[in-house]
Amino acid sequence: MNYSFDNLPKEGLHEECGVFGIYSDGSLNPAYACYNGLLALQHRGQESCGIAVSDDGVMDYHKDMGLVTEVFNNSILDSLNGQMAVSHVRYSTAGGSVLENAQPLVMRYVKGTLAVAHNGNLTNAIEIRNELERRGAIFQTTIDSEVICYVIARERLKCRSAEDAIIQAVQKLEGAYSLLVMSPTKLIAARDPHGFRPLCMGKYNDSIVFASESAALDACGAEFVRDVEPGEIIVVDKNGVRSNKPTKKCNKSLCVFEYIYFARTDSYIDGLSVYETRKQAGRILAREFPVEADLVIGVPESGIDAAIGYSEESGIPYEKAIVKNGYIGRTFIKPTQKDRMNSVRIKLNPIVDMIKGKRVVVIDDSIVRGTTIDRITNMLRNAGAKEVHMRISSPPFLWPCYYGTDVPSRGELIAVNHTVDEICKLSGADTLGYLPARCLDEMLGGKFTGYCDACFTGLYPAPVTKLTFKGKERGGMNFDNKDNCASKEET
Repeated sequence: MNYSFDNLPKEGLHEECGVFGIYSDGSLNPAYACYNGLLALQHRGQESCGIAVSDDGVMDYHKDMGLVTEVFNNSILDSLNGQMAVSHVRYSTAGGSVLENAQPLVMRYVKGTLAVAHNGNLTNAIEIRNELERRGAIFQTTIDSEVICYVIARERLKCRSAEDAIIQAVQKLEGAYSLLVMSPTKLIAARDPHGFRPLCMGKYNDSIVFASESAALDACGAEFVRDVEPGEIIVVDKNGVRSNKPTKKCNKSLCVFEYIYFARTDSYIDGLSVYETRKQAGRILAREFPVEADLVIGVPESGIDAAIGYSEESGIPYEKAIVKNGYIGRTFIKPTQKDRMNSVRIKLNPIVDMIKGKRVVVIDDSIVRGTTIDRITNMLRNAGAKEVHMRISSPPFLWPCYYGTDVPSRGELIAVNHTVDEICKLSGADTLGYLPARCLDEMLGGKFTGYCDACFTGLYPAPVTKLTFKGKERGGMNFDNKDNCASKEET
């Protein structure tokens, strides 16, 4: 969804976006429903956000840089009148963190107006964009969501309706997309055939709601109905709800890291409880890497559920011994490594009385670059921990992601360049254990087989072209780079 070279290297992973949309029967105000939904999805993107509404076919929107509570107030929400709306929160993995890249994208063209909110990354975006530019297209953003808009608009010129245009357009898209598209009279949801990114549907009276996570449905009082199926297109208009099921079947490949880290712990995705899968990861770690210890703690927030599972399986007491300051900004945007380290100390603080003199098992969700790998260990040592045993509730990252997660190029991944013993030494921990990749099935209950674990295994379920590969290895796919004009070839 976002291509350029703008961001500083950063530790930790981030999802790209969250989407929320509503076709209202009048029982819910669309703008306020979107606001509440975006608040529930804020963890999926904190750089920019926006809401677009349709009032009897006339579209209006507001978007800006910042958190949902910073961008919107009652006055702005009251001005966004309409019967349906789409909205978006954004985190850029590589595309510039600038206003023109904020979503929803509102496109005015010969057939009217469309508003598009997109979560995911297209793997053939560069090829499509190069083709469009050679035909005279002028792009205003550096995100592949605009490529989707152009493809839909071009197909609409040949089709009778927006939904027919989307059905045709998605045949040309490869990679990950969970889309919400608003035409003057319809709200359309689409999910790629692999189902890389989550998307679900809810209901409030006769209002229909779509969201990246079920927790966002709860936030506006909507009842969960079902997940949008991979490859499915759902249309909502005055005639009701209808579904266009895919004719082309692909292996379901939901990003497994949704369960490990991205999604809210109170969400259900494709039928599985995020909370239970994270607890199960902790139970597996306790069996795979047992250790004598006095205390189990989790790094807030994503390590807490796995820590509870580790405690339940091992019998070692769990305690909340690290406190997170929820009001500090994200650490990786600080200009220097020293600033980032200072922010870590401000963001997380140990409860010394709980830790002093104890043998501690600490659970975190991942180690990516390893640039701040020793921060938690040093914090616990300084609080008086006698031993520190680090457990990671995901396998080692060995491959980059091309489908919407900012797993960096292989050269930046610490597990590619160091053994587990070396990483343990760098971390300052007494022992280190990762969740084995072979245990992902068990983590997901042993029945859920449709997930993508390419960042751990290198087994990519959808084609990755040389252009995509080249852009990722350079730290982000830059649409201004003329070297991108190569022929398509799968790696």
